[in-house]
Amino acid sequence: MNITVAGNKKIYEEGITITKLIQVEDVENAEYVTVTLNDEFIERANFDQTKLTEGDVVEFLYFMGGGAY
Repeated sequence: MNITVAGNKKIYEEGITITKLIQVEDVENAEYVTVTLNDEFIERANFDQTKLTEGDVVEFLYFMGGGAY
């Protein structure tokens, strides 16, 4: 099945979950990643249950803190 991940179209097995996708894509700092699926934020608690389907668009986001000196 075709899924767009981080702007790149790729082929994955049917029924892949977000958790498995994070593993397959070898996402750095996976414990800190935020995931959007078709422009909707997915709760970390739902990564194992959220199965991807044909044409989905997934983005991995990292929120960084910063400040002024």
